[in-house]
Amino acid sequence: MATEATFTVPSDQFPLGTVFEQLPDVTVELERIIPAQDVVIPYFWVRGTVVDDIEDAFTGHPGVDDIRLVDSVADEYLLRVEWALEYSGVLSTLVETEIPLIKAIGTNRGWTFEVRGDARSDLAAFQQRCRDQEIPITPTEIHALTPVETATEEALTDTQQEALVLAYQRGYFESPREVTMEELGDELGISQQAVASRLRRGIKHILGSTLSETEQLTDRR
Repeated sequence: MATEATFTVPSDQFPLGTVFEQLPDVTVELERIIPAQDVVIPYFWVRGTVVDDIEDAFTGHPGVDDIRLVDSVADEYLLRVEWALEYSGVLSTLVETEIPLIKAIGTNRGWTFEVRGDARSDLAAFQQRCRDQEIPITPTEIHALTPVETATEEALTDTQQEALVLAYQRGYFESPREVTMEELGDELGISQQAVASRLRRGIKHILGSTLSETEQLTDRR
């Protein structure tokens, strides 16, 4: 069964972690990586700072041959890194064990990696390989592959979903209603008008998604 896992690495134990020495408040996020024949997608984002020369914020590291700026928008920088393939680290081990990287985010507190294996044994092999190379990873979570979001979940914003779930749990949709919109607003920390707007827009999205799916089923008959 496909399995996802999360593990952490100390901030200074990953090649791009040198940026935290000069810019301790930034966040670094790697683009999703699919290992294939020793090729690693070399793009990453640096967010949370405005500097004249972001490349100079990265001091030398044996895992990196070169870093250059690709684009920038406000306080977000897209950079391209040329990895040193001979360096034994997390990325080279992911490539070696053919484990896809779903997400990787780094701060001055450490790096968090989310990976996926076709089976739990694949992740175990990756972890063992890291131990063999003395790569300091700390597993924090492992679970079976979760289902993708439904069309309805994708259509809702986080705030709309939060309001709808709370309204349902508190009995707002019961007859008679077990909670008022004002009480929901107090619990959410927003005005009654904001609650009404979130519920109305959320219900509209749900109906639009549901009716669209119904029409598709009808067309197939």
